[in-house]
Amino acid sequence: MSVRAARRLAAAGAAVGGTRLLRGALGRAAADSRQPAQPAQPRRRAARLVGDADRWTRTNHRGEPVSMLEGPAAAGGLLVGAVVGATTARGAVAATVATGGAAVFGLVDDLTEDTLTRTKGLRGHLGALRGGTLTTGALKILGIGVSGLAAAAVATPLHGVDGARRAGAAWVGDVVVSGALIAAFANLVNLLDLRPGRALKAAALGAAPLALTSGPGSGIAAGLLGAAAASAGDDLAERDMLGDGGANALGALLGTAVVLGCPRPVRVALLAGAVALTVASERVSFTRVIATTPVLRELDDWGRRPADEAPADSGTSAR
Repeated sequence: MSVRAARRLAAAGAAVGGTRLLRGALGRAAADSRQPAQPAQPRRRAARLVGDADRWTRTNHRGEPVSMLEGPAAAGGLLVGAVVGATTARGAVAATVATGGAAVFGLVDDLTEDTLTRTKGLRGHLGALRGGTLTTGALKILGIGVSGLAAAAVATPLHGVDGARRAGAAWVGDVVVSGALIAAFANLVNLLDLRPGRALKAAALGAAPLALTSGPGSGIAAGLLGAAAASAGDDLAERDMLGDGGANALGALLGTAVVLGCPRPVRVALLAGAVALTVASERVSFTRVIATTPVLRELDDWGRRPADEAPADSGTSAR
């Protein structure tokens, strides 16, 4: 087995283990926070930080409660897998900045969004910003944009393959394209997270070809596949959901793997496609398009709980 292949396997395994370990710890902390604190046994610090399960519970498309603890668990697994799978320190730092930034700003939106005056869509958040209102969604857009640019600056070398220093304008152009790609992928994967497993499947389909290559983004892509696999069971069973924190992190890491592993023409084409889909989402329902396209509908439904099946009782503790 080659070194690169071993690194990909290690990255996937580390992401699986990290995601499951974090999900278990978060679930226990949420359960502990519901227990009354005893004078001799102060509530655990983790329980105070996580808060009780209600803080992380949302209503899904069936009107049933579902936990968002999958999001931070998946983000943690993605970070672990990316660091293990990166072939260079530059790649590891870029992946950490992109994924960490997307996860943090996504979680802020998840936990502090004003649900009474909820603003939807890129147009809605930017419109509110123009009107002088900074929504949590607008903050997330700006934050992920900045972290994406920062990650791209780290990932983009200052010197060419011949060792010569690149022209400043060329380097800046590459950084802008790559940063926009990371942010666009983070947003696009989040737009797909409207049904169980959909965002995980889309990100996995995007990462799989990269993971099979020998390029510098392959190990990071393998880590993404590991985190997605570890999250898929409870997501498809509708016990857990990614939320913005998990979906944004998933897309940002996918974008980083593309930035590290693909040449500029491919990155430009993928950026154009992501922007086009984002713009289209303001007018077209992805769910409706998928439902009316047989191949997409079958892929979307694969592994998901049947419509007439009751949810399994997952209890209050993690798996």
